[in-house]
Amino acid sequence: MYYAGAMTADYFSQHGIKYIDYKDVDVLKRFLNPHGRIKSRLQTGLTAKHQRDVTRAIKRAREMGLLAYIMK
Repeated sequence: MYYAGAMTADYFSQHGIKYIDYKDVDVLKRFLNPHGRIKSRLQTGLTAKHQRDVTRAIKRAREMGLLAYIMK
């Protein structure tokens, strides 16, 4: 299945990022849709490992109050 907005290459591999930090909110917001939900792996173009790490980081950032659970 093809999504028109899908990224072609893994963002973290392209930029040489080895550790996905929950405090880096600007990077994490790239992987949220306008409503604040986490985008699927097909939409983000991440590897399975990086998708799990991003999901974990977003959930940690939400718990710490750095990201909102719902965006209006």
